[in-house]
Amino acid sequence: MNLNTPQFSTFTHQGLRLAYFEEGDPAGEPILLIHGFASTANVNWVHPGWLKTLADAGYRVIALDNRGHGASDKPREVDAYRPWVMAEDAMALLDHLALPDAHLMGYSMGARISTFATLAHPGRVRSLVLGGLGIGMTDGVGDWDPIADALLAPSLEDVTHARGRMFRAFADQTKSDREALAACIRGSRDLVSRADMGRIDVPTLIGVGTKDDIAGSPQELAALMPNARALDIPNRDHMLAVGDRVFKAAVLEFHREIGGR
Repeated sequence: MNLNTPQFSTFTHQGLRLAYFEEGDPAGEPILLIHGFASTANVNWVHPGWLKTLADAGYRVIALDNRGHGASDKPREVDAYRPWVMAEDAMALLDHLALPDAHLMGYSMGARISTFATLAHPGRVRSLVLGGLGIGMTDGVGDWDPIADALLAPSLEDVTHARGRMFRAFADQTKSDREALAACIRGSRDLVSRADMGRIDVPTLIGVGTKDDIAGSPQELAALMPNARALDIPNRDHMLAVGDRVFKAAVLEFHREIGGR
């Protein structure tokens, strides 16, 4: 097992070739990791140390490159990126691996995808970890059209919108397909109703950085759910909270408490 550069495999869903890796203990509790917008499985889960953390704890660690990202196919149609559509990619990966259920963990857009997957397939989700998205799940996270515009701008120098510059720089750094990402950011913003959040009764941990100006309050989101708890990740913004050691320790403790490990 190489925790620095895991070997990716592929499967096909809805005519798209999607990339994923599977590491850790094959007999361990399966945990499916779903990355955020403009990221990849490597950038979100391998480089910040999540793969090592979870593999060392005995998990069967599975992560996919969402459509439009990483080594997966990259459609350019906005409707290809609705969160319930992307949620079916995640469930199709569990089917491909002959797994009836798994723990789910998503960050930012991945948290939204994980939530839609849980609503559609409640019997297949053992627990949820939602990172980088709090009450923004139901109330929205602001105007993201400038981010789509920034992704399609001729260069970073042409972008003046602060959040647009952040995501354009990130997309350039990860050498992403910017047209696919622009379609993704326009298609993946559907909200979850407060009533639907209240239907999710699996054990849930919601972690958000205290300097995150995108996610919204984790406490407000947790209060809508019958079996959720909130975590403040100290002094971390949206980009840096994902790999924080406080977050990692809390996730491991959460799974110990619910009997996942």
